[in-house]
Amino acid sequence: MSNSVFTNLLDKKIEKLYKEAIVIDGLIIPRGWNEESFKALDQSGYTGFGASLASGNLNVALASLAEWQKRIKDNPDKLLLATSADDFIRAKKENKTAAFLGFQNATMIEKSIDNIDTLYDAGTRWIQLTYNQRNLLGDGSTERTNSGLSDFGIEALARMNELGIMIDLSHCGRETTNDGIKFSTSGACFNHSMCEALYKDHPRAKTDGQIKAMADKGGVIGIICLGYMIGPELGTKTTLETYVDHIDHAVKIAGIDHVGVAADFAIQGLEATGATRENWYVPRLTRFKPSYKVQWPPWIPELDKPDRYLQVAKVLDKRGYSTGDIEKILGLNWLGYFKDTLKS
Repeated sequence: MSNSVFTNLLDKKIEKLYKEAIVIDGLIIPRGWNEESFKALDQSGYTGFGASLASGNLNVALASLAEWQKRIKDNPDKLLLATSADDFIRAKKENKTAAFLGFQNATMIEKSIDNIDTLYDAGTRWIQLTYNQRNLLGDGSTERTNSGLSDFGIEALARMNELGIMIDLSHCGRETTNDGIKFSTSGACFNHSMCEALYKDHPRAKTDGQIKAMADKGGVIGIICLGYMIGPELGTKTTLETYVDHIDHAVKIAGIDHVGVAADFAIQGLEATGATRENWYVPRLTRFKPSYKVQWPPWIPELDKPDRYLQVAKVLDKRGYSTGDIEKILGLNWLGYFKDTLKS
């Protein structure tokens, strides 16, 4: 059998696996959602995704939640609201996509723990405790200090646990991450992050110790597809293979049941949504600290398109991952985590 015929047979096997698998993207950026987004969704094979909504303050957050509730209601043949693990299973059976609504910051809690209940009632099911900067809960990943969670942060975390809101620590500072794992009664997760062992000194990366501690309490790390978060010199030293290297390393440290996938950009990809050097890269040179190591272009080409996780599955297959383990990474690990974490 020729190599080309053999490769074609392998690709068809993985394409069949992918079509039948539950595929969950830990985090997308759905701002500016339009018809092109729906077209990309059709091409993606996604069963569900975590949607990162605007979180400036309570009113902004509630408006964003209401917008997505309306979008789901207006497109019942394509979308459904995910508030439990069962909703992802239902989405797969009904050929729909489950939208899992949440926030990459906790600023919308403002100064009131009661606001967490308000957000939960409006559909919130995941909250990242901090973004890069300090907020009332704790220090972010690029904050000068490294003080961990505040008393208010621990109180907020406890209420999220009681309600069944997923705790995300992706952008949290080193000690805030450690505190989030320690004080959460359910497993906290790294919704969209990467391995510090493979990309040294990046403030968004998680150490082996943190990855293991997170996994030991039942959490999941979603390996981020945003290329400049994975390594230096995109296109040469950093490629699709590098992305799967992060999966390999996370599996080695956390175990096969605690690793998933996450994009951190629109389903269409950055290039398709009009990202340019001027409108995407240049603003981030001042928006983020130099430690963020922003690059242009920021994407890995194979991941900057809707069928990104099919491409990942093909590499995992070539590296010897079993069908069952590929399915876990594509979505079953997120599904199991949601079963353990969400209460409705």
